[in-house]
Amino acid sequence: MVEGTVVIREGEEGDSLYIVEAGSLTCTKVLRGTQNPIFLKEYVPGETFGELSLLYNTPRAATITAKEPCSLWRLDRQNFSAIVRNTQVIKR
Repeated sequence: MVEGTVVIREGEEGDSLYIVEAGSLTCTKVLRGTQNPIFLKEYVPGETFGELSLLYNTPRAATITAKEPCSLWRLDRQNFSAIVRNTQVIKR
């Protein structure tokens, strides 16, 4: 992924969870009553993002943009749900 690529856009429907393998990404959000996004966090290798939309079936809460060339792993909604279900079965 190249620098400047928007991976997740605030307000869009979520369909995947992402795991950062290499590089870094910035997380920004437009707060109510403002027009300019504010910086919230930088994602680095080993971190994940995008799970909240999958867990709660809500629109994306923030925008995630590649700060530099990066590599991500993507887990789609179907596989994410299967893993969550299987984990619950194992816990019982």
